[in-house]
Amino acid sequence: MKDITLKEIATKLGISITTVSKALKNYPDVSEKTKKAVIELAHNLHYTPNSFAVNLRTKESKTIGLIIPEVVHHFFSNIINAIIDEAEKNGYLVIILQSNESIELEKKQVELLINKRVDGILISLSNGSNNDDHIQEIIRRNIPFVMFDKISKLSKCSKVIIDDQIAAFNAVQHLIDNGCKKIAHIRGPLNPQNSIDRFIGYKKALEKNNIPFDPKLVYPCENVTFEEGYHFAKQIINEHPDVDGIFTITDLVAVGVLSFLNDNEIKIPEKIAVIGFSNWFMSQVVTPKLSTIEQPSHEMGREAFNLLLEEINCHKEEKNFEPKQIVLETSVIARESSIKKQNIY
Repeated sequence: MKDITLKEIATKLGISITTVSKALKNYPDVSEKTKKAVIELAHNLHYTPNSFAVNLRTKESKTIGLIIPEVVHHFFSNIINAIIDEAEKNGYLVIILQSNESIELEKKQVELLINKRVDGILISLSNGSNNDDHIQEIIRRNIPFVMFDKISKLSKCSKVIIDDQIAAFNAVQHLIDNGCKKIAHIRGPLNPQNSIDRFIGYKKALEKNNIPFDPKLVYPCENVTFEEGYHFAKQIINEHPDVDGIFTITDLVAVGVLSFLNDNEIKIPEKIAVIGFSNWFMSQVVTPKLSTIEQPSHEMGREAFNLLLEEINCHKEEKNFEPKQIVLETSVIARESSIKKQNIY
């Protein structure tokens, strides 16, 4: 079935195309009788506006692009929900793309969004990504652009983040305050900024408490998985049986650690205390319940969209926009996996 045009509606009603267009947009200079006739006929003929033509005329697509590493990740699913909620309130649709931690796929997705002429792009970088050509192309084209969570400090654009160094410092300090003296760190891959900063926070907490840093106690993940947490927990126990605390890059890895310790009847937290990062829903349903860092995912999504919208509106009004950085607060959520009995009260 071919698309119905404004011209066909106008011909059937014996009025001008301009009048039809105005009637559909509820202009006050069109009579209510004409509006009603136009709307009824448009409905009966299943007329839909040509969005491409509208976009050309208004220079807006009313869509934004969102690229994230993982859709199934609890943290990112909360961010997606927040962004969609804010977008709907403001009349925008969201194109959601998943990079699967692949920089090559991320590059293709950025190219796709640019070709789709989206009004703005939100991105949490894949592990291999940094201030690469595809990121610079977004900036060069002056497309409204916000990074969140996993960012590049080198890119000149707006960002919504937490202070990963402070959050990691507080996580390790929590273990130390609960009696831990030899703490291993299962970190993320070497490149992502949040992985780097959490590692730095870990080292700073040790330094502040006069605990020597031992690089042999740091175990880098490649894919940040449950399986890696399980594997590294086994390796830590075999190589460093006197370790009494483990800080992990995410809760998923921490749950892998808990699983190995439980399988081998190693008491948590009496023998080894464990703390994760992000406060996923799973942290409250495992045994023992997992101590973690509260990372405000919903707030991050909301702030990221509103920062992007601010830049979009500045572009529409032909105003200059200076990139901004929003840093959200985190907190330690202390649960059974780290609070030793003598420290409960």
